[in-house]
Amino acid sequence: MTTGKQILIVDDDPILLQILSEQVQLPEEYVTVAAKSGSEALELAKGSYFAVIILDAGLPDIDGHELCQLMRLNGVTTPIIMLTSADREADTNLRLNSGANDSVTKPFRLGVLLAKLCVYIRQRERRDDVVFTIGPYTLQPSNNLLVCNEDEKKVRLTSKETTILKYLYQAGKKTVGRDVLLDEVWGYNAGVTTHTLETHVYRLRQKIETDPSNAEILLTEPGGYRLVP
Repeated sequence: MTTGKQILIVDDDPILLQILSEQVQLPEEYVTVAAKSGSEALELAKGSYFAVIILDAGLPDIDGHELCQLMRLNGVTTPIIMLTSADREADTNLRLNSGANDSVTKPFRLGVLLAKLCVYIRQRERRDDVVFTIGPYTLQPSNNLLVCNEDEKKVRLTSKETTILKYLYQAGKKTVGRDVLLDEVWGYNAGVTTHTLETHVYRLRQKIETDPSNAEILLTEPGGYRLVP
């Protein structure tokens, strides 16, 4: 089983939260993270990578539209789908002004929500301007480039090195197995071995670690690798 794309679901209704969490992660490509309050959701969104955020507009501690604005102000660029209680023009304007990408009106058909989810994930993966913060660096996948945030020194990467870093970043704090990385980076039928992956990781560490023999960014874990956020 591969490490899936993380979806953050924010709703104070425990039953709906459980149903959504279970249904969204039925395809093995998705992993859900649940938050029951706006404050919890904001901290999660700022600290981890999510492919999409599903956000209820009616949270107990903060209005969902205000929370969406806070996320944007804190640099969260993840696509946000709002769950609203009524399909009114005012709700649409609030959603647009808050920075949300789309909305689904309750009660909604799960298939509609999942279809929107897939659309925004595909759109984000195709975008050329998406960047990721990795340790002291900013990763620009479209340019195969790492830029040091302190002195703007540029580190050139190969396309395989970029894909490794991007996939590990998207896995969040989870360890990604070597076989998973091989499949994701080289493909299921590439015929490459874990030695190839280990060689690429070794070269990556030479480029990004202060002390490659004592890695602090790209860590080796039992069974695989993990990036330090």
